[in-house]
Amino acid sequence: MAILIDENTKILVQGITGSFGGKHAQLSLDYGTKLVAGVTPGKGGQKFSGTVPIFDTVSQAVNETGATASAIFVPPPFAADAILEAMDAGVELIVAITEGIPVMDMMKVKEALKGSKSRLVGPNCPGIVTPGLGDKSHGGCRIGIAPGYIHKRGNVGVVSRSGTLTYEAVFQLTQMGYGQSTCVGIGGDPINGTNHLDVLKMFNDDDETEAIIMIGEIGGNAEAEAARWAKDNCKKPIAGFIAGATAPPGRRMGHAGAIVGGEDDTAEAKKKILAECGIAVAETPSDMATALMQAWGK
Repeated sequence: MAILIDENTKILVQGITGSFGGKHAQLSLDYGTKLVAGVTPGKGGQKFSGTVPIFDTVSQAVNETGATASAIFVPPPFAADAILEAMDAGVELIVAITEGIPVMDMMKVKEALKGSKSRLVGPNCPGIVTPGLGDKSHGGCRIGIAPGYIHKRGNVGVVSRSGTLTYEAVFQLTQMGYGQSTCVGIGGDPINGTNHLDVLKMFNDDDETEAIIMIGEIGGNAEAEAARWAKDNCKKPIAGFIAGATAPPGRRMGHAGAIVGGEDDTAEAKKKILAECGIAVAETPSDMATALMQAWGK
């Protein structure tokens, strides 16, 4: 089953004619993703990669192609408007890759999401991958910037605030012969659309997902909230890793959400909570898959 996306999901890319958006749109096509449309105002009527129609607006793209998911590769000053446009067009899943969206803009988006039928993943995230079976007839679905070739179809769900650590966990699993059901990069910004708890609940309800890796970092309480829920509601084995254990006090981190506001925001505090909730805690990034195997009894 996987979660959020599968090989039948129809994707559109907002900002497909930009160099970054175009590069990753092509990689998604190569991965087997059903990329059915692109959107760039003023470029309507053109084709991407010779086959994918480009539209001026998201509503036109949705009406013409039936796309249900969108990837946002729009520059930061305009990205929030792109998200709102996708919401207005009824897009069910919006994945915002853009980094550096102003906080005030995201506050408006967060308010607009209330009562909306759209789900936002990101911003400042690597996206989502549901691996395929390795051939075009059973292709997977890749939205975003994750390296598709490291993924393998399987039964481990991965959710992470860090793109790089997502790739590391996926690669470790694949090297051990264990594939992934779906890998979700939720992003590192303080105001986002989907958090660890949201994804854990989806993995818990997914028959294909048998075990979970949850990757967090210093700042905020999202990981602790998810761990406490999992303790009471999730019977699937979970391994966790918290980045930032060696960060000096006051050090500015790469993620806007990695700001320690109190003792409970530190890596050690989060690791303690995860362990108390029955989650196997990896001490280093290289131990993530090993910690899961131990918790899983593999």
